[in-house]
Amino acid sequence: VQLQASGGGLVQAGGSLRLSCVASARTFSNYDMGWFRQAPDKEREFVAAINWFGSFKRYSDSAEGWFTISRDNAKNTVYLQMNSLKPEDTAVYHCAAVAGLHSAYVPTAGSEYTYWGRGTLVTVSS
Repeated sequence: VQLQASGGGLVQAGGSLRLSCVASARTFSNYDMGWFRQAPDKEREFVAAINWFGSFKRYSDSAEGWFTISRDNAKNTVYLQMNSLKPEDTAVYHCAAVAGLHSAYVPTAGSEYTYWGRGTLVTVSS
């Protein structure tokens, strides 16, 4: 499975961005999807995840209420809508995929994911 993230860029604090991640998988709907980010000189951290059907979602504490993850299985795409961005949201955002058909669970640890995209840079200016 190949993943290609896009949608990053430079935005002022308080602004919004929508990230997209397109997967090459033949059966995209068989995969749970996650977004992670890594800021300079920091560890990679979990942002949001969504199960194969889009019925179960998890967010980090910093993303809850500000970011929304969604997916369109017909387009092999997962999205991350980011609102009210803050300078501390500056990071490279990666999407990740793992095969799974969970109904009430979605992985939140990076080690649980099998496939990773190269990431898209989000820079939030103050």
